[in-house]
This record gives sequence, structure tokens and C-alpha cells, in this order.
Amino acid sequence: MSYSIPSVLTVAGSDSSGGAGIQADIKTVESMGLYAQSVITALTAQNTLGVYGVFDVAPDFVRAQIDAVFGDIRPHAVKVGMVSSADIVSAIAQGLSEHTAPNVVLDPVMVSTSGSRLISQEAKNALVRDLFPLSTLITPNIPEAEVLCGMSIETPQDMESAAQILSGMTPGAVLVKGGHGATDADDLLYLEGLCHWLKGRRVETKNTHGTGCTLSSAIACGLASGRGVLDAVSRAKAYVSGALRADFVMGKGSGPLNHMWAYREVFESPEA
Repeated sequence: MSYSIPSVLTVAGSDSSGGAGIQADIKTVESMGLYAQSVITALTAQNTLGVYGVFDVAPDFVRAQIDAVFGDIRPHAVKVGMVSSADIVSAIAQGLSEHTAPNVVLDPVMVSTSGSRLISQEAKNALVRDLFPLSTLITPNIPEAEVLCGMSIETPQDMESAAQILSGMTPGAVLVKGGHGATDADDLLYLEGLCHWLKGRRVETKNTHGTGCTLSSAIACGLASGRGVLDAVSRAKAYVSGALRADFVMGKGSGPLNHMWAYREVFESPEA
């Protein structure tokens, strides 16, 4: 018996360590039972210790990938992650607009978990100008929201103010992620003029590489499955929390999440 399932397209950079970017997105989508497709915007040489190089894909080839995807297996949702140049932002925006892409979740990636800057000022401006207007939801963390809003965010009230400012830049919803806060992991979803606080307990682990990529992809999965924004965000937050709690140690720095935490059995090395 044949059947089909919703598809989620991830438009992002490749992480050679497998913890973030395209690789994290595909793991997330497949773990949620959906079909993952990808458009690669950049190749990175990185591991859990840092980013050592970024090689952008030519904008026309980024566009060719988008056209190929939409020309065959049309996505039910699109997640956009790392885009390091303004020309690539333009190519993505034109492609998504011409194909009337549904349920666009934009993660405005600017800095890696290890602290490496991943985007130029021109690309940041292009994101706001070209991609924010196409987004169903944008998902900045606190440092990203500070850059976008030009303000310091230290309190819940600051998060609400930033969310309101960001809502003026996009017709969609705004999720200000609170994981960079000092004591908790409360996120703020600004949806249709209302603030929804999504409470979360901080998971004590250094293995957080790719958390933002994973969350935005999980949200896209919820939207692709027909869930509303609030429901999709809530379920995605629960999934990421589980992946953080199911801590495993990979690499010497900020390790990746355990994306398959709901299915993976604890691996025990055989005795020598």
C-alpha cells in the first residue's frame, strides 16, 4: 500500500560536524515522521569547537535547488536558516515568493553556538527587507533580537518590547527564544498582537550545538502537519527539551543534541 507524507524543505548551510544546519534539520524532520528536502546555501568547515571556514553556494545555484524542489515534491513548510550573503538572501526570497511557499519559518542565524559570526551586515539587512515579509514565523534568540532591534534585552519586559518591535518587520508571528537568559529557558511567542509565554526549565548541559536549527525545523514540521503556530511552537519546544535532556557527549566542545532521543537506545561499547 502506497502513501505520502508532508514534506519540509530546509534552506540552510551544511555543518560538517553534523550537529547544526542542514544535518540537524534533516535529523529533526525525519525523527518527526515527515519527509525532509534541502537547499544548501553554504558549506562550512566546522566542528564542536568552532567554525573554520564558510564557502557560499552561488546564488543562481541556490535558486536552481529551490526550483527543483518545488517542481516535484512541493513542501508543506519551509525552514530558512543560515544565509551569509545578501545575494543568496535575494535568490531565496525570489524563489519562495514565485513558488508561493507556505509556512515559512525563518531562523535569523547570525552567530554560532561557539561564538563565530556567520552573517554579514548586508545579509542581515537583506533578511529583514526580503525574507521577513515572507515569513509565517521568525525565531531570533536574545542576542539576535538585540541586533535586530538595536536594544539590550535583560528582562521579560525587554523581550516583550523586542517582540513588538520585530512584529513591525514581519506579517507573521515572532518567537523570541529565552535560552540565553540567566536562570530559565522561557520563550515568548508574539502572535496576532498577544504575548504567549512558553515556560521552560533550563537543561544543564554544554551540548547545545544546533539547538536553534532544531527548534525551527521542529516548528516547521508542526506547521506542515496542519498545526497552528502556538501548538507547533509548544510541541517543538518539548521536542528540543527532550533532545537536550537525553544528553550525550560527542566532540570536545559544544556537542550536538540527541535528535533521535525518543528512539535511540543507550549505546554501550562491547567489552574488549
